[in-house]
Amino acid sequence: MLLVDTNVLVDVLEDDPGWADWSVRQLRAQSQVHELAINPIIYAELSLAFETVEALDRALGRLGIKLHEVPRPALFLAGKAFVRYRREGGRKHNVPADFFVGAQAAVLGCPILTRDARRYRSYFPRVKLITPERA
Repeated sequence: MLLVDTNVLVDVLEDDPGWADWSVRQLRAQSQVHELAINPIIYAELSLAFETVEALDRALGRLGIKLHEVPRPALFLAGKAFVRYRREGGRKHNVPADFFVGAQAAVLGCPILTRDARRYRSYFPRVKLITPERA
């Protein structure tokens, strides 16, 4: 399984002129090796661009992306990473979405396809990232 970050999916769904080609190429290549997946947090972020659940589900189906729940150990790890973030001066008052994605990948031992690796590298350094500079 490979978790696909929201930014990659938005690139494709909105045909981003700067990133759509890279994101489409990566989705195609990675789908040959991994099951493409998102979690409920990514699903919620994507919902902002759709009028109905059905429309979002159709789009995910066309892309071959499955929805996987976040296991409890990953939820726990996301909270622990957030505590560290706050101790290091982080200003957010709620656990950022990236922490749930990173923690799920860490617990399941799966990579993340993303264009924004900063938090993942800082708080989940053992998670394999597929990024533009590492693609």
